[in-house]
Amino acid sequence: MTTCAQSLVRLLEGYGVDTVFGIPGVHTVELYRGLHGSRLRHISPRHEQGAGFMADGYARASGKPGVCFIITGPGMTNILTAMGQAYADSVPMLVISTTNRREQLRLGHGHLHELADQRAMVAGVCAFSHTLQSPGQLPEVLARAFAIFKCARPRPVHLEIPLDVLEMPAVDLNLMPRSLPGAPAPAPASLAAALKLLNEARRPLILAGGGARECAQVLQQLAERLQAPVALTTNARGLLPMDHPLLLDGVQSSQHGRSLFDEADVILAVGTELGETDYDFFGLGPLKFKAPLIRLDIDPMQVMGVQRAHVGLVGDAREGLLALLEQVNPQAMSGSWAQDSVQRVNQIERDSWNARQQGLQGLLDLLRDSLGNPLIVGDSTQPVYQGAVGYRASSANSWFNAGTGYGTLGYGLPAAIGAKLAKPERPVVALVGDGGMQFSCAELIAAHEAGAGVIMVLWNNQCYGEIRDYMQAREIEPLGVDILPPDFAAMARSFHVAHHRVDNAQDLRGLLRELATTKLPVMIELDAVRYLENV
Repeated sequence: MTTCAQSLVRLLEGYGVDTVFGIPGVHTVELYRGLHGSRLRHISPRHEQGAGFMADGYARASGKPGVCFIITGPGMTNILTAMGQAYADSVPMLVISTTNRREQLRLGHGHLHELADQRAMVAGVCAFSHTLQSPGQLPEVLARAFAIFKCARPRPVHLEIPLDVLEMPAVDLNLMPRSLPGAPAPAPASLAAALKLLNEARRPLILAGGGARECAQVLQQLAERLQAPVALTTNARGLLPMDHPLLLDGVQSSQHGRSLFDEADVILAVGTELGETDYDFFGLGPLKFKAPLIRLDIDPMQVMGVQRAHVGLVGDAREGLLALLEQVNPQAMSGSWAQDSVQRVNQIERDSWNARQQGLQGLLDLLRDSLGNPLIVGDSTQPVYQGAVGYRASSANSWFNAGTGYGTLGYGLPAAIGAKLAKPERPVVALVGDGGMQFSCAELIAAHEAGAGVIMVLWNNQCYGEIRDYMQAREIEPLGVDILPPDFAAMARSFHVAHHRVDNAQDLRGLLRELATTKLPVMIELDAVRYLENV
């Protein structure tokens, strides 16, 4: 007899899933019966939040949905933060949980792991949540989830399966994955209106966000044909080569960056919310565009968002960019406003950095250049915040972090583990502060167990440094931010992880080159004060 749980695993295999993150519990053991004999690799984090963050990092690095098996009740409450981060950053994640037997639901009789309504609880952090009422619904519901991941705004999907349904025989189910629809293209009339604006423009500007992160080649071609400066959000870094003459640093939150936006005579925003955490780091207020705004986004709610679009293109970023590229007129290639403006604004940005910012930027550039196209996954920590304005990723999907969007602590290490499992051939760095590290340090041993050779760079300033600085800037006496750090060397040893302490850039560069191909996780601890003094 093939059960519903076993059929679920078969269907996941059919949709190309190869890795599942989860912690077995009495309510999920039937799922694990299905895993035996399958092609799916199971990774055991030490906390369900870690499972969600690993799935997030895996999805961003691989381009495939991250999948989690989670128990009823506390498993779901534990993973909510990770789902919130993935929801904010449009990351595809399939969270499969159990729930109590159908005859026990919502009665409040005190059954194990009972919640009044799991679906209501997760509603704000997922594209949809569904309670499976019978095995026969399974193929349809999974097809809907993977359709969202492929051709809509990719956000978490939650599927809960009552314990009695999980054990039911799955009779006559078609376990072949359904053919998924292609990503939609913008409407021809809207494209024509956008092309009219772009072809008449002499000073076009492009703002690209995470929704364009699979469109590096076509975005670059369009920018070059238009001779348009390109500003990339955190999740879009690497879409243009590091030395490209049209690439802006992260200037969109600075006054000089916004001055450049005012000079433009048309602005094309692709796959970006145009939100605070990408465009207003320094509290200047919402963007106010003087030029006509074209918005290209898979999500019509974004096209009709607070930044009013003169032309709205609802559709897949790649399809929309390709359609524009085919018909847009090339701009003059010499003496362009674009390249002169990019050079000027970038120089203003870099000249504004103080010694501390320059030291932090030097650390980021050293990590990138010493490892050769690394994938750097950041927590909310001071070097990551500097990266928001200055880091140039070596390729697309090589820089992501929790420093924008939902902004959770504890993300960096488990997300880097997921990324390394997706891309074992690449160096993967977890850039984490001592505060954020203490949120998810138990995942170090999960990395060792999984053979995920993450290079964890620990920025130890013995405090919640960014919050301390913020309090002082607002003339608030710091309280609760000067935290006692553990002995990280002892922690690493106890988790079977090598530990190195480095105080200067030269030693760090040499160590990174030695560790570029490490097969097991390693911790490099940087004393923040000493490191910056030695720059």
